[in-house]
Amino acid sequence: MKEHIVLIIGAGPAGLETAYQLKNLGLTPVVIERNDKIGGHLAQWDRLFPSSEEAEQLLERLKGQTKDIEIRLNSRITNIEREGDSFHVTLSNNRTYDADAIVLCTGFDLFKAEKKQEYGYGIYNNVITNAELERYFKTHHDERINEPKRIGFVHCVGSRDVKVNNTYCSKVCCATALKQACEIKDEFPDADVYCFYMDLRMFGKGYEDLYLKAQKDFDIKCVRGRVCEVSENIEGKLVIKAEDTLLGTPMKMTLDLLVLMCGMEKADGVDKIQKMLSINSNSDGFIENKDTFTGMNLTRERGVFVAGACTSPKTLPDTLAEARAAAMEVYRYLNS
Repeated sequence: MKEHIVLIIGAGPAGLETAYQLKNLGLTPVVIERNDKIGGHLAQWDRLFPSSEEAEQLLERLKGQTKDIEIRLNSRITNIEREGDSFHVTLSNNRTYDADAIVLCTGFDLFKAEKKQEYGYGIYNNVITNAELERYFKTHHDERINEPKRIGFVHCVGSRDVKVNNTYCSKVCCATALKQACEIKDEFPDADVYCFYMDLRMFGKGYEDLYLKAQKDFDIKCVRGRVCEVSENIEGKLVIKAEDTLLGTPMKMTLDLLVLMCGMEKADGVDKIQKMLSINSNSDGFIENKDTFTGMNLTRERGVFVAGACTSPKTLPDTLAEARAAAMEVYRYLNS
């Protein structure tokens, strides 16, 4: 029986789960990762919503599943040539593979907060991102986080925003903000914590419970309104201006720390891979899949499949479910 090699681009949760499932189906997965370690964004996070499970536990399970699978780190795709139903792939170290199928699991990048200058990221020391706060929870070291007494979270930074051409919802920011708000109250119980949101989209299993827990157990104050301006006063505290859209009144508040909930964008460098494979982007800038309902793991290019947040913002459960489905699609394709 012919050995079927499947090249998986990306070693985040989607790539690792896809590789594991393909191996169980008797195929030969090879994972290509541009960074020096596997796990993607999952490797940077401390706890996961809504259960507060340690991210490291999930990552270790994914690593354990793929310990016998070939994973090429510090490798980038430099060229892909189609030869009939096969793909001749060249990596940055000049290593080559002949693959029978390709699965794109390229994930996402976080929106660059400095693009929203009105929030003062990179200008004022005490404005940080959700990723930086998560790193603090993981390491308990960040000179900017020093016994804050009043903390604000700004939702939808780089999402649902026509000005930066990202009109989509990034799906996970609301739950992440409330998770982090609860965690920072655990660290600093006497602090007042405010979440400034457009709409709270708590759609998943356990998400509504997280919202109620944040209000009832941690006294997180949720304010429906967009922060429009951030400055710094003579004492070095942040001064924010916002509007409470439920009350229809303007707000002005001093904060010790402001956390920007940056949304998802397509990962850097994926455009080059799309061009090699003749695959288009969708209206939100992510990789276009074949069909919204029955072809979510397919592309319009035969033998090229997708899984995870490379096609749109996804939660971790969605990502892992798509990875399993993608593996079945590849198996069906190679055995048809």
